[in-house]
Amino acid sequence: MKDLVSKVLKGDPHSIARLITLAENNDPVATSAMKDIHPHTGSAHVIGITGVMGSGKSTLICELTRLFRKQGKTVGIIAIDPTSPFSGGALLGDRVRMTELAMDDGVFIRSMGTHGMLGGLTSAVYDVVEILDASGKDVVIVETVGVGQAEVDVIKIADTTLVIVVPGLGDSIQTLKAGIMEIADIYVVNKADRPGVEQTVAEVESLVDISCSGKEKKIPVLSTVAKQNKGIDELLKEIDKHKKHLEKTKEFEKQRRLRYEAELVEIIRKRLMNFIFDESTFKDKIESLINQISKKQVDPYTAAEEILGKILK
Repeated sequence: MKDLVSKVLKGDPHSIARLITLAENNDPVATSAMKDIHPHTGSAHVIGITGVMGSGKSTLICELTRLFRKQGKTVGIIAIDPTSPFSGGALLGDRVRMTELAMDDGVFIRSMGTHGMLGGLTSAVYDVVEILDASGKDVVIVETVGVGQAEVDVIKIADTTLVIVVPGLGDSIQTLKAGIMEIADIYVVNKADRPGVEQTVAEVESLVDISCSGKEKKIPVLSTVAKQNKGIDELLKEIDKHKKHLEKTKEFEKQRRLRYEAELVEIIRKRLMNFIFDESTFKDKIESLINQISKKQVDPYTAAEEILGKILK
């Protein structure tokens, strides 16, 4: 295990991939390794990218990564895809789209399924961000599933959050504003070569004016055509500007604290769930209680209180 941690800290891609797999599988070796890795984290700039499906997030990430590489920065990409609730499988199509980048030694790409986790992320994402950070990656990009309003968890892990919007999705801004439109540090109107881009930009800017009323810093709204590499330079400048703002105002510390809080809660949740559902004593009791709930002999709240009562004892 010490040898694995040592290789990860040196940036060995095979060791990074192996440790990520162990973390995804909740392997005890990963738990031990993460304890050794944590002191070496905190240097990477974590960028979260979210938005509706089909907004061109993967293409945008490819172009941003190319520019980061031109600056001499190493990049880790975590692309999260939805896991089927029926088969348990995930398409992991982002890896296919990023084949060209995968040939670059300075880029590490990992596609992951959500495994039933809500919020557009997967429970192992905190570990994966720390692994890539400790391995020496200058930038870690986290791409969420792309399902819409519920994808707000990315704000808990990212230093800088980009929300991608595209024209031509009907009343898309109205749909999005109650959820992910409220978490952006930068708004990106991608596929700006489509009809209706002016209206979409105007709608986003209108929302920004309302949400930033009275604030010193206004959230930028940029237009890009990622497929044609248009507007990507300007976007990178805004990302760098936001990073400098975080450093100047000491918001970095607040963001990291938020991430560690979310990570701690997730570890406790995972351990507690494993304890309840893996322990044979609880497993049998849960089966019994589910049967009683089905027969209306007990209600779900009383059943939950009984299980929690046993844990607290």
